[in-house]
Parts: sequence; structure tokens; C-alpha cells
Amino acid sequence: MERKVRVRFAPSPTGPLHIGGVRTALYNYLFAKQHGGDFLLRIEDTDSNRFVPGAEDYIIEALNWLGIKADEGVGIGGSHAPYRQSERKEIYKQYVKQLLDAGKAYIAFDTPEELEQKRTEIKNFQYDASTRMQMRNSLCMPAEEVKQLMDSGHQYVVRIKIESNEDVKVNDLIRGEVVINSSILDDKVLYKSADELPTYHLANVVDDYLMEISHVIRGEEWLPSAPLHVLLYRALGWEDKMPRFAHLPLLLKPDGNGKLSKRDGDRLGFPVFPLEWHDPKSGAISSGYREAGYFPEAVVNFLALLGWHAGSDKEIYSMEELIKDFSLERVSKSGAKFDYEKGKWFNRQYLCAKSNEELAEMFQPILKEHGITADAEKVAIVMGHTKERVNFVTELWDQCSFFFVAPTAYDEKTVQKRWKADSAQHMEMLIGVLEGIDDFSLENTEKIVLQWIQDNNLGMGAVMNAFRLAIVGISKGPHMFDITTVIGKEETIARLKRAIEVLK
Repeated sequence: MERKVRVRFAPSPTGPLHIGGVRTALYNYLFAKQHGGDFLLRIEDTDSNRFVPGAEDYIIEALNWLGIKADEGVGIGGSHAPYRQSERKEIYKQYVKQLLDAGKAYIAFDTPEELEQKRTEIKNFQYDASTRMQMRNSLCMPAEEVKQLMDSGHQYVVRIKIESNEDVKVNDLIRGEVVINSSILDDKVLYKSADELPTYHLANVVDDYLMEISHVIRGEEWLPSAPLHVLLYRALGWEDKMPRFAHLPLLLKPDGNGKLSKRDGDRLGFPVFPLEWHDPKSGAISSGYREAGYFPEAVVNFLALLGWHAGSDKEIYSMEELIKDFSLERVSKSGAKFDYEKGKWFNRQYLCAKSNEELAEMFQPILKEHGITADAEKVAIVMGHTKERVNFVTELWDQCSFFFVAPTAYDEKTVQKRWKADSAQHMEMLIGVLEGIDDFSLENTEKIVLQWIQDNNLGMGAVMNAFRLAIVGISKGPHMFDITTVIGKEETIARLKRAIEVLK
């Protein structure tokens, strides 16, 4: 019988969630949902020295904002609780004992100073089958001495005992068969008596087995750990329940080689975290996609296509469509360049797809910041005229402020270029035309004004450029008669009169 698909995202609470980690969570979620499986959120907090207050809450909030919701795990609960590794100490201890009793692991008492001394003596020192008998561990010490040291509270670690010159095969769903010779692996530490906690390696294997994880989908940087995890499954007698591995390609710098880092975001001006992060130690604030004005669905769409391709030219995907089309077979082996400009493009597509009414509601707080009160209907009309000109809701004010506030100054370059010697006279004449219009609808006003320009041979560009400058204050904006229809007849005439007075 085929196993139920169960995957997990297991970040460490050592700081904000990196955008690469978000993509890993997303791919796990998509894979689980496509196969009718479960997505678990587990927190790997066994490294107590690196724990950062607030990081766990940040991770949960970020995933919820993006719509990557766990079926089971921290903050949710489930039949495999607890889901924080620091709360599973007693569980790990029984498997440490099992490994020791089976001779698959051993106790080592080497101090950091002794290990450093060995590194000085032996070039490229590795604690393994070729060196372990030279060290202070239970393999080369009398049992009585080992017991005495442990009884006296002497600190120790438990190391896995790896046999040399064995080919370890990892069948990776993205990279195919990966073969590593055990001679290049060291006897990794599995458990530390100092804090009574396992290391990442043992905790992950035990948790994945007990939580019935069927597939481990994680970043490429964890690929070197896979052979050790295979050996641990064997040592614990769990080989028949070993999960399938899939190691995702790295997210690369936008303008060079190497892994995407926070420094790249700071240097090029884009976020690398889903939410704004306030460092509790330094007080430094790092930008986030949410606070930068991105829609969560745009971020999800953008990230999904960084390393995965559906085999078509389609780019806009809802979460439901991603779940339907996603497959590990179409995940690339090579790294994906982080094109942050493409991220902006995605946000623009989602912004333009929103209704004018929805955008009007989002824009109201910005209007209030500028002391503007406007009815929802008017704001919705303005959104329809300007939304295709921006990437973010926060950029709309610069594109549409003239719908709500008359210009108080006129762009110098535009004045020099567009306001001619006869512009004031033309605008005086235009005021007379506008005053005679009763039906100030777009179609009627445009028809009358354009006919007046033609009948008087005034030159379309000469009149309309000066008209725009008077109404907007600069040479930008949507169709002129879209603007005048929204601001109305009285306001249009008032702005023309003021421009004549100021510009002469």
C-alpha cells in the first residue's frame, strides 16, 4: 500500500524567514496538497545558542500571510505533538540509547581544546574511522572510566559510528541517484550532554520517522547531510520507512554567482524577507515584502516560478492552479537567478486584476494621510484610470494626486516646453468654451473642445499640452477628459484660471 504523502517545513527560529525558505515551504505545501497529503510545520530549536526571541512567531505569521497554511504542527497541534524539538528531549534520548546499545554510536569526551590540537597536528583532520581510536571516546577507553566520567557529570557527546569505504546511495527526486563514499563522512555529533539535546541530524531523522514523513523536500544546501541521514535510518532499523528526498536548487544573486543574501537585497533595494523584521538585539529593521506593498498571491506566484516550470508560457497562477500543475519532475537542478524586477511585474499584474472598488478601499488610508476625504465611487473611478501605471498601491498617489488636489506649482521643464506665448490666451478662450457646456460628460466635453480647436486652427498639441499643464501641473496622467470628468466643470475652470494667473 502506497504511503500517504506527508511533508514538513522545519525552520530554525534563529532570525527572520529568508525568501528561499519561503519557497521551500511553498513547494512542500504544493506537493502535499496536490497529492491529498499533509503539510506539517515543525520548529528546529535544538541549537539553543542561536535562538532569537520572536523568530518563531514571525515564521508562523509569514506563512499565514502567504496562505501557506499547515495542517499540523506548531500553533495548530496534531496527533504527533509536540512539534518543537526542544520539547521532545525525552523522545530523542531513547533513540540515542538504542544506537549506543547496538554499537552504531559511541560516547566521546574530547574537549574543544583537544579537538583543536588534533586539527593542528593532522592536516584536514576529520573525526572518523581513521582517527577515532586516537581520541578520548568509549571505543578506546575502559568501560569503567567511561562510566566514572559520566557519573561525575563530565560533559560528553554521542557520535555516529560510520564504517569506512561504503558507497551510500541517495535517490533524489530532482537530482537522480547521488552516491557518496562513507570515507569522506565524519562521525557527526548526534547528541550533546551539555544541553541534553540532539543535533539537527538525529532530531530530523527521529522526527521524520515518528511523524511519518513520506518526502523530505528541502534546500540544496542540505544535500551533503542526506547520506548521513540514510545511514541513521539504517542504524535505527527504519530503512523501509525512509522518506524520499528532493533537494531544491538555490536562489541565486540577481547580478552574479552565489546564493542570494540579505546583503544583495540591501545593495540593490529589494526585500529578502516576507515580512519586515525588527532585530531584537541590534534594533536594525529589515524590509519585508508585505510592508513594501506586495500582494501575498503575487509573492507566491513569483516564487513558484523560481526553479519550477510548468512547460508552458503561462505565468499567472492562482494557488489552486499551482497545486494542480506543480510537480517535482519539473523542478530545475540548477539555481534560479532572483529577478526582483520580475517580482514587481507580478505584483503589477495582480494589482491590475483587482477591481477598482477593491483598490479604492486599499487606497483610502493613503488619502487620509494626505488629509483627503473622497467618496468611494470617485476613488474607484480614479483607480480605473491609474492602476495600470503602477506596481504598488503605495505608488498610486504620485499618479493620481491631481484628481484630488489642484497643483500648487508647475513643473519648470514642462512650462518651458509646453506653455507658449499664446497659451494664456488659448486657455482664456477654452474657459469660455467650457462655461458654455451643460453636459460635462467625457464624450460631450471632448467632442466640443476638439471641434473648437479644429474650427479655430489652434493646433491640437499647443492647446492640449497647455491644458494638461494647467490641470495636472506636469506633463503626465491619463486622458485629459477622463480627468476633467472626475474633477468636474467648476474645478477644471478654477485650475485654468489659476494657471493663467501664475504662468501669464
